[in-house]
Amino acid sequence: MNTNDISIFDLSPLEKLQLVENLWDDLAGLPSAVLVHEWQKEELARRKANLMSKPASTLTWDEVKIRARSCYGR
Repeated sequence: MNTNDISIFDLSPLEKLQLVENLWDDLAGLPSAVLVHEWQKEELARRKANLMSKPASTLTWDEVKIRARSCYGR
C-alpha cells in the first residue's frame, strides 16, 4: 500500500495519541507561531486577577488529581 493512501483515521488509538503528542510538542516549540486571540488574553488576565484576589481558593496538584479520580473512579 502506498503511504499516501494512509489516513489518520486508519491509525490505532495509541498511534493517534502519539500523533497528537508529536503535534503538540511541535507547536510548543514555536509559541510565537500560535495565534492567541485578544479574547483569550483577556480571559487569562481575568482568571489571573481572580486567582490573585483569592489565593486561598486554589488547589494543589494532588488535590486536583484526587478530585478528578473521585469523579471518574480511577
